[in-house]
Amino acid sequence: MARQLDYHTIRAIFDRFHAAEPEPKGELEHVNAFTLVVAVALSAQATDAGVNKATRRLFEIADTPEKMLALGEEGVTEHIRTIGLYRNKAKNVIKLSRILVEEYGGEVPNSRAALQSLPGVGRKTANVVLNMWWRYPAQAVDTHIFRVGNRTGIAPGRDVVAVERAIEDHVPVDYMQHAHHWLILHGRYTCVARKPKCAACLITDLCTFEDKTT
Repeated sequence: MARQLDYHTIRAIFDRFHAAEPEPKGELEHVNAFTLVVAVALSAQATDAGVNKATRRLFEIADTPEKMLALGEEGVTEHIRTIGLYRNKAKNVIKLSRILVEEYGGEVPNSRAALQSLPGVGRKTANVVLNMWWRYPAQAVDTHIFRVGNRTGIAPGRDVVAVERAIEDHVPVDYMQHAHHWLILHGRYTCVARKPKCAACLITDLCTFEDKTT
């Protein structure tokens, strides 16, 4: 596990991220809080591009829990067949839609615990929704952020919760809102798993990764 970078180095890293992309955005398409929850739940073990392709038509038809229930499990299944684990995900979409209607009046709750009580919604999904929809500086740690946090020394940790806490503890507050977007995009396109693109990396001189590529 990499050593934890100091405050000044982390601030310099996020200064560069901000200069390159002041307003980073999540790549999952959605039209409201409900479709965001569904999209993020569907994205487990799937690419954002694949989820977007499957949900464009689905969200035109069913952009509320009530409409999703009316569509039914088989209807949802038909739209998301191209996504991994689609049958189980379709069941969860219907289950969470029913809970939202019966327990929350059709509205998506904005507490982490309430979100995590929904089928198919874990801590990462809840944090994405809190961050992207309610602008709460929650840190959704996926495999990309876990890798970048540990490689760079920005947020080393032995599990996703430890990395999440390291981000919260060490990233300057003024960069916290967008921190997970900068980190996930960096991991998705530059600090990739097998052969990181160190020569093209804007923070390579600040990073602790020992096996830099040339």
